[in-house]
Amino acid sequence: MTNTISLQSINNFSQSNFVMELGSIFEHSAWVAEQVYPLRPFDSVQRLHTLMKDIVNNADKEQRKKLICNHPELAGKEAEAGELTADSKNEQAGAGLNNCSAEELQKLRKLNRQYLEKFDFPFANAVKKLTRYDILDAIETRLQNSVDTEFDSCITEIAKIAEFRLNQLITND
Repeated sequence: MTNTISLQSINNFSQSNFVMELGSIFEHSAWVAEQVYPLRPFDSVQRLHTLMKDIVNNADKEQRKKLICNHPELAGKEAEAGELTADSKNEQAGAGLNNCSAEELQKLRKLNRQYLEKFDFPFANAVKKLTRYDILDAIETRLQNSVDTEFDSCITEIAKIAEFRLNQLITND
């Protein structure tokens, strides 16, 4: 997302254009944009975000788990293979994950494996404004959580990611 779009334009988009522009706000989960579209017009970016978050929170557990699973591991196999979305690549680079030392990368990948084994979904964290050290600390701390607590934490973090992405993409009129 490099260009910004006005909220007025978003409100006037056809459904296909709306989903094309906002379908990646929640990683690989265009269903959120599809479901929020009929709720137009939005009076602010914050209101749009709140409605999108409500759609996610009201989805069944299986759909929310799929949403979590659609997020790439931090500095994981998708990054290594060059398969990150542009947003994820920029977010991870902004946190310095592309500058990890070999030891840091090994530690992060080990923590990612432990996390996935324990919770059966990948670690999701809004990394904007964080450093790679903050991220390593967060995953180590969150590994101590219960599955239910961590599931809720991931959904909360994904909502933060969406908010950052919306604020980067859309300008209030």
